[in-house]
Amino acid sequence: MASRLLLVGLLLATCSLALASDPSPLQDFCVADPKSKVLVNGVICKDPKDVKAEDFLFRGLQRMGNTSNAVGSNVTAVTVNELAGLNTFGISMARIDFAPWGLNAPHTHPRSTEILTVIEGSLLVGFVTSNTENRLITKVLQKGDVFVFPQGLIHFQQNVGKGYAVAIAGLSSQNPGVITIANAVFGSNPDISRDILAKAFQTNVNVIKQIQSKF
Repeated sequence: MASRLLLVGLLLATCSLALASDPSPLQDFCVADPKSKVLVNGVICKDPKDVKAEDFLFRGLQRMGNTSNAVGSNVTAVTVNELAGLNTFGISMARIDFAPWGLNAPHTHPRSTEILTVIEGSLLVGFVTSNTENRLITKVLQKGDVFVFPQGLIHFQQNVGKGYAVAIAGLSSQNPGVITIANAVFGSNPDISRDILAKAFQTNVNVIKQIQSKF
């Protein structure tokens, strides 16, 4: 009896792991049809007869993104929203450009692990483990270095070199999602109560009000 329960438990665990990622394709491809009004968990497929080579093509990653913003970085994403042919393949990518001392602010990808390669420059990268340890794991990367950020954990990258920096990221979902912590907490719509934030950050409501005004 105990062995049967153990077998059932292992099967359930295996099924849970299998269901925790993007759905696997059941055909050669399932090019996303953004015009479809059908709502599914993912993106509905275009008729294979209407698929063209352009559905599998994205142009533009050779171009530097505009880093003239408050954090000094720019992310050019290539997800299923930009490249319809990625649908059901469970992968996506991004180019990240950094001005000197530019920051890709702390954020998470709720549906994806990220693997990052430095193409040019030096980057300070890191992620924070989950409660209650909350341990910061960090490293300075040089050109050609590769670093992985576990799914769902808060992570960041900052240019610590004198010039511009570029990185390419691979993500384990066609639609990894991104939650920038500061934007979500201080720039939500509608605002999170200042009393709640003041208590959470152990400060006063005037400080919270000043921070929220920046978002």
